[in-house]
Amino acid sequence: MVTIQEVKDYRPDITLNLRSVLNDLVADGRLSTSDAETLSLRSRTKDQLKWHPIELIAEQGPADQQNPAKNLDLETLTHWLCERAKQPYKRIDPLKVDATVVTKVMSAEFARRHELLALEVRDDEVIIACAQPYVFGWEATIMQSQPGKVLTRVIANPADVRRYTNEFYQMAKSVRKANAQGLNTSSLSNLEQMLELGHIDAMEANDAHVVNIVDWLLGYAFTQRASDIHLEPRREKGRIRFRIDGVLHLVYELPSSVMTAVISRIKTLGRMDVAEKRRPQDGRLKTKTQDDHEIELRLSTLPTAFGEKMVMRIFDPDILLRTFEQLGLADDDFDRWQGMVKNPSGIVLVTGPTGSGKTTTLYSSLKQLATEDVNVCTIEDPIEMVEPSFNQMQVNSNIDLHFADGVRALLRQDPDIIMVGEIRDLETAEMAIQAALTGHLVISTLHTNDAPLAITRLLELGVAPYLIKATVLGVMAQRLVRTLCPHCKTLGDSDPDVWKTLTTPWKMKLPNKVYQPVGCLDCRETGFIGRQGIYELLPLTDGIKPLINTGVDIGKLRRSAMKEGMKTLRLSGAMKVAAGMTTVAEVLRVAPFSGTE
Repeated sequence: MVTIQEVKDYRPDITLNLRSVLNDLVADGRLSTSDAETLSLRSRTKDQLKWHPIELIAEQGPADQQNPAKNLDLETLTHWLCERAKQPYKRIDPLKVDATVVTKVMSAEFARRHELLALEVRDDEVIIACAQPYVFGWEATIMQSQPGKVLTRVIANPADVRRYTNEFYQMAKSVRKANAQGLNTSSLSNLEQMLELGHIDAMEANDAHVVNIVDWLLGYAFTQRASDIHLEPRREKGRIRFRIDGVLHLVYELPSSVMTAVISRIKTLGRMDVAEKRRPQDGRLKTKTQDDHEIELRLSTLPTAFGEKMVMRIFDPDILLRTFEQLGLADDDFDRWQGMVKNPSGIVLVTGPTGSGKTTTLYSSLKQLATEDVNVCTIEDPIEMVEPSFNQMQVNSNIDLHFADGVRALLRQDPDIIMVGEIRDLETAEMAIQAALTGHLVISTLHTNDAPLAITRLLELGVAPYLIKATVLGVMAQRLVRTLCPHCKTLGDSDPDVWKTLTTPWKMKLPNKVYQPVGCLDCRETGFIGRQGIYELLPLTDGIKPLINTGVDIGKLRRSAMKEGMKTLRLSGAMKVAAGMTTVAEVLRVAPFSGTE
């Protein structure tokens, strides 16, 4: 923490240069003399005024003399610089930086000239990240612009400082310019502006500033591993939130007029009706990441009290290249699943709530089955990902093309395998059964809490028990649990009582220690990185079929299935806990209690 008196007492500024940093690394025993000379020669061709000295060194990747198995990368060099300068290190997490606030602390030119970035502004403190630990002249200027606040300076990766300085200030400038154009939301889209009827201003959604905001938003979501982008209008400001590993994070707040312009821009890109704000709409968008990686987005709008809300679901086509083991389906469950989907005819069902990974399971299975000698057809609402090896058709209620109509049409297309996006009603269920009875494999989804309840759901729809026995091969329920960060997870004591809730009645042995989340820079202090599936497979065996009748006892059905080897979602989760992949709390968060476990 810095006071004005301390600022006055500081020595003259010293800007780091390559030669001085190389000498310091050699003096500290982190770099050999020969490597230092080589680096100095190689870097002469670089613009040393454009790059920070430790960036030039990290680019060459010299060996760390204190740890020869590792190289001196940028993070390692940044930590070394902090230790040498006796200043704290800070990893910049862009999701925790309020760009709207921090960009007001100093101008973009001032930040770039001094290699600075404000990270947080509190009532009594302002935290500034810098890349030059021995430059202090800027502190007095900051303190004058932030009266009454303590200045806390930290050292951050210079590449991150430069990158986020550019991103945050460009975003703030685009929002400011777009807002200055006086874009107004339509009174028809906000229940609190009914008095302004008839004063709807024209809005140019393809304005350059709005384009910049959308481009930044999409690129930012891709780099942060977001699965969904939520654009939510509110009374005065709109909120942008990302869902990362199943949890929503607030990213940015936009003025309402700018939020409306951003949504209109995305609707235009998704070939949706920009003028229609009163009815929900669906669309899709295909784009590329900075590394030329194709990404598909499914768009959905919803009229709300304060305007039109949009959710963009991000689909990475590369997920279809992952193995089932990477998705979390392995061992006996994998063998059972493969046994079901490789049948020439019958119905296989996947159940679970929205966001439980059903689409990934279906597409991965179909991708595996879609060889040159079979015809794979799908009917979806909407088409989640465009896959060249399938023949995909989309439900269209405007022309009365529903799931049942789609299946009826597909049966005349000489299919081998049919994927029905969801069985919602008796007509669709009957068409799926007809397809199965006539020698086709049908894969579809239901929304139920677990696998046995899929049987009762079909009965509730009006499907006759004998048809279920004749056609349904099996049901798989699934959920997604966050996986522990491999960089920071640590062993902790097990809780016998909590463990019992997962493993009853199997009485699975309690591990002496289980891994617990800690939180580090790599996982953004959450303790988790990525997600994997937990699964509950119910094959309709000869022992299960006699239990399926109009008055089915679901508890008896579930107990019989467990005796035949069905692992419940909680037991599947417990096995992943024992393997050190997730936590008990995470399994309990997503896996339902069946009532008979």
